[in-house]
Amino acid sequence: MTAERFLTLTDVAEILNISASQTYALVRSGDLQGIQIGGRNQWRVERSKLEEYIETAYKRTAANLSELPTSMPSET
Repeated sequence: MTAERFLTLTDVAEILNISASQTYALVRSGDLQGIQIGGRNQWRVERSKLEEYIETAYKRTAANLSELPTSMPSET
């Protein structure tokens, strides 16, 4: 894979190790910013937008983890 500015959804799926349909769902929901070009289902994600998405995911995960208890509740 080259260091192109724009990535296909297949490229993004490979980078994130998810399916192409999961990548499409991220773009369609607006969670991952992408652009539609040309004909049907021709989507591209700018590399910088993918990096922003990953950074946001790390922050969201850290926030979620901070809300979890630090130990498992004891079974009685």
